[in-house]
Amino acid sequence: MKQKLVVLTGAGISAESGISTFRDSDGLWNNHRIEDVATFQAWQRNPQLVMDFYNQRRKQLHEVEPNAAHFALHTLEEQYDVQIITQNVDNLHERAGSTNILHLHGELTKARSSVDDQLIYEIDGWELKFGDLCAKGSQLRPHIVWFGEMVPAIPVAAKMAQQADILLIVGTSLVVYPAAGLVHEVKSKTPVYLVDPKGAGMQLPNLTVIQEKATTGMQKLLQILM
Repeated sequence: MKQKLVVLTGAGISAESGISTFRDSDGLWNNHRIEDVATFQAWQRNPQLVMDFYNQRRKQLHEVEPNAAHFALHTLEEQYDVQIITQNVDNLHERAGSTNILHLHGELTKARSSVDDQLIYEIDGWELKFGDLCAKGSQLRPHIVWFGEMVPAIPVAAKMAQQADILLIVGTSLVVYPAAGLVHEVKSKTPVYLVDPKGAGMQLPNLTVIQEKATTGMQKLLQILM
């Protein structure tokens, strides 16, 4: 039976594919404040701006490719039961071939009903439009967990972390809660590997830090784990 390798990924793993992170420049995302494009209040206040913002991000996603770090995680499936818990809303893990991915903060390629969270649809192409309706007749919104909204997948992610034989953290500073709390769910003797260019000041037992960016750090990790 394969060991369970649980991976927490964040914006840093996709940055090397060319996807900008909202922490790149003082909390600005493509020159927009988070409050103006990534909250439910923003959707109520200026839905056109929010719709345009996510359409542009979706369009960008069609122009980038998974990088070596994404492919390395897929390679690990040869020897491990790999479960990825990602804070990213892109689909680069899927496109690299990984098969078990939990998206904590939603998925850019999907839309959901604005009256029923269970009605979720794949978006054809990159553009979501006003007039695109769910089965109940309401406008579709981006399938994104906005700031201030509940993160429904956290209990599932916590259970995955509790069952981990090995924990791997790649491309995330783990400062955004509730995702940041997942590292404290692992058993005390579980080996933890952190791939981070700054070697973030994380205090955990059994922690090995690989002070590299995701692409090169994951190559080193493959040599350790395989």
